[in-house]
Amino acid sequence: MQRRDFLKIAGVAAAGSRLIGQQTQSFLAPTGPQDVAKTDFTLKIGTVTVELAPNRILSTVGYNGISPGPRLRMKEGVPVTVNVVNDTDVPEFVHFHGLLIPSDVDGSEEEGTPPVPPHGSRSYRFTPTPAGTRWYHTHTMSMDDLHRGSYTGMFGFLIIEGANNPGNFDQEHYLALRDWEPYFTNQFMDNDDLDASGPQPEKPAVKDIRPAGMEVASDIFSINDKALGAGEPIRVDRGQRVMFHFLNASAIENRHLALPGHKFNVIALDGNPVPTPAAVDVLMLGPGERIDAWVEMNQPGVWIMGAPEDMVREGGLGIVIEYANQKRTPQWTPPPKSSWDYTIFGKPSSQPAPTEKLDMVFEKVPRGAGKFNQFTVNGKPYPHEQEFLLKQGTRYRLTFHNRSDFGRYQGHGRGAYLWTRQRGFYRRPARTDLVPLPHPIAHGLRVQGVAALRMRGFEIMPFHWVYTDRCPEFRVDFRIAPEVV
Repeated sequence: MQRRDFLKIAGVAAAGSRLIGQQTQSFLAPTGPQDVAKTDFTLKIGTVTVELAPNRILSTVGYNGISPGPRLRMKEGVPVTVNVVNDTDVPEFVHFHGLLIPSDVDGSEEEGTPPVPPHGSRSYRFTPTPAGTRWYHTHTMSMDDLHRGSYTGMFGFLIIEGANNPGNFDQEHYLALRDWEPYFTNQFMDNDDLDASGPQPEKPAVKDIRPAGMEVASDIFSINDKALGAGEPIRVDRGQRVMFHFLNASAIENRHLALPGHKFNVIALDGNPVPTPAAVDVLMLGPGERIDAWVEMNQPGVWIMGAPEDMVREGGLGIVIEYANQKRTPQWTPPPKSSWDYTIFGKPSSQPAPTEKLDMVFEKVPRGAGKFNQFTVNGKPYPHEQEFLLKQGTRYRLTFHNRSDFGRYQGHGRGAYLWTRQRGFYRRPARTDLVPLPHPIAHGLRVQGVAALRMRGFEIMPFHWVYTDRCPEFRVDFRIAPEVV
């Protein structure tokens, strides 16, 4: 199906981004008795259908018959049990993303979590921490099967309530950005940075002119389970403060969001409060990344909140914001040019300077894995078992060099958090468990970070970096060196 045909189904006219025929969508239902903190949960893995638009219904795998899956709400420090029933024919893993919990219940095969067997069940018991906006998702590797793993509908929000009240807001919404019906192609375009005035690239000494290998792309998008134009708008009153919890549940791309005439007041990254809240025109979320931001509704009208990139927004990534007593055609205007900079949410660090430094160079080998590209770290593919041996309790400065033409690298540190440095000025933003590494112009953005790695008890939680669900070789395990007695 061509994108223009899909847009007609969803009620979006591609030329003008105009919407008609709004349909009901369930994820905007107000908070009710079901959305309260509990201690016992059940997730059933099985086939689900997702109605992106009235005439566009997808079949995939999800939790409890829906995608996104049910919102799990827990209280920090209160033990919980998550019972997982696997009604599929393959082993599955459920990863609790952003939680500091033991490796046997983390939900990752590489961390030692046992799988949920086909047509079997398993119970995860843990004490959730830290508080914040987390999420859960499958951690099964898809490899070259785009109907498995993170390309399915197996994802959902996980909220851990803390003792502190995050603030009073008139409305609160949980919005997951998603792409659907992925396919392989050797023609793709990255648009990670809307303004190329940021850090300059580190071009390789010799340009690689080999034919590109296959990568994953998608042309159909949604916010939660509805494409732009196929669901109820978010209805607001002038003067309201509306809290949005955004999640990029895509396994493919970094995503941007804008709301014409409004600013996003960012208060948390990856569920962790930022030291310095700041207002921005455009959000950027890497795969798996979360942003908590509130918006003051002060521009009456009917607006499209969506991707600034026309082909992505017209492919479904957006939702209508409708003010009371406003019944006009939804409007979209391009946002001001901007660059996403984590450091504006930080403050000068009071921590001692790192005593050790690690450089990591990410490069792509076109068709280095058959018809697919291969990705290397410091010139080598996975495994990197003995290359990064760290001293417990030592602070390290990690410098990442993206020397490929690929802007979808995603750093995910499980069991550790990262503080970032950009543009030569060190600030301490909120702790993040994901760091997207875009390229501003064709090649290599350099991003620096600081991590203090520790063992928790006798468990070593490897700090690893992964690219996407299809590339297991693009991973680095940071291991704690044994102490010399």
